[in-house]
Amino acid sequence: MKQLFGFTALSLFLLTIHINTFAQLRKIPAEVTDTFSDKYPGAKEVEWKDKLTSFAASFTMDDIAYLAYFNTRGVWQSTEQEVTESDLPDVVKDSYSKSKYADWTIENVHKIQLPDEEVRYRVEVASGDIKKRNLYFNSKGRLLKDNLTL
Repeated sequence: MKQLFGFTALSLFLLTIHINTFAQLRKIPAEVTDTFSDKYPGAKEVEWKDKLTSFAASFTMDDIAYLAYFNTRGVWQSTEQEVTESDLPDVVKDSYSKSKYADWTIENVHKIQLPDEEVRYRVEVASGDIKKRNLYFNSKGRLLKDNLTL
């Protein structure tokens, strides 16, 4: 029984290493890097991550950190940047203050740029150490999505 458990644990470990190695070795397609270079010509400190169904580039531009997502065909999906609570538009602050999470602590705020010049805001809120939510607002202050997070 001990040998079976040891063999199973070793097999799972090797499978995990193989999957992670495969995900890290896949080359970023030229379509993705070309689109990125065209969209962000002044990007510095670029690091790519393979998300299996998409690619993410973390980079800095004008001393601001960004995270941009592209699909596997090189189509830009979104770009995020961390901002402060004071950077939120007044309509978003007002909407948040009227939400059922108004007494929760704001931990992080991200501005998300989407195609067609659409902007959304992700507000990560917490109540204690365990309860955490991501609240997604559009630029007009409407709460679009409320997701549980870890």
